[in-house]
Amino acid sequence: MLVEENNKSIENRGIKKPDWLRVKLPTGKEYADVRKIVSEHKLHTICESGNCPNMGECWGAGTATFMILGNICTRSCGFCAVATGKPLPVDKDEPRRVAESVKLMKIKHCVITSVDRDELKDGGSIIWAETINAIRSESPHTTLETLIPDFQGKWENLQRIIDVAPEIVSHNLETVKRLTKQVRIQAKYERSLEVLARLSAAGIKSKSGIMLGLGETEAEIIEAMEDLRKSEVKILTLGQYLQPTPKHLAVKEFIRPEQFAKLKTIALQLGFRYVESGPLVRSSYHAEKHLF
Repeated sequence: MLVEENNKSIENRGIKKPDWLRVKLPTGKEYADVRKIVSEHKLHTICESGNCPNMGECWGAGTATFMILGNICTRSCGFCAVATGKPLPVDKDEPRRVAESVKLMKIKHCVITSVDRDELKDGGSIIWAETINAIRSESPHTTLETLIPDFQGKWENLQRIIDVAPEIVSHNLETVKRLTKQVRIQAKYERSLEVLARLSAAGIKSKSGIMLGLGETEAEIIEAMEDLRKSEVKILTLGQYLQPTPKHLAVKEFIRPEQFAKLKTIALQLGFRYVESGPLVRSSYHAEKHLF
């Protein structure tokens, strides 16, 4: 029902959603099977917490993006549907449960993300490493993509991710430099670029994503893409921002599919190896295709 609720949320505020942003409600046995596993193992997914419009497609294909370290974030980004507040204590059994679910679902390429846990000295990086190791122990042939926070620039915590070497490590820039303070209140544009540069320098395949429709210009998007290339980022996702609730930042513009296509061409010319660019694209959309 999350997709339907998101559609109604936008339309009730008097903003007509373009036809290219309408998606079908999740249905089917495969979708039901994934939901059952997620529920039985008391797992969180960004698919649900983030109101992802592709949940039906991905869950119907037997894939999901697991969200570790709880479902309450210590940050209050203006775009994000994940709850903000005081998180519950770290669940030390979570790595085992995630690993068991990955095995049950027979996932070939697993995507993991997390809330920000700024109250923790390690930023949650220990659970991150334990989760990756647990998945590899249970499913040694499963490849991994991790969508990580910036760990507040505490590089010893980032190093824990580098040490366990997921096949892809993603950290989203989210928006252009001018809008960063408004969109990602506790984050810093340059710090995110340094996270990505450190990953690339360590030989990790790095990935990032930008949301469009928040008032950025084409020149600013190109500048952000150029900055990502300076950090040796290889994989880029570009998607339409959708306002999850009236309390979040408003959509300033619905970007047309042909504009996404143009930006993809520019990104490839800048040297990105793989680019997902479209209105419904999210960070982990078609993630299995990003292995090269």
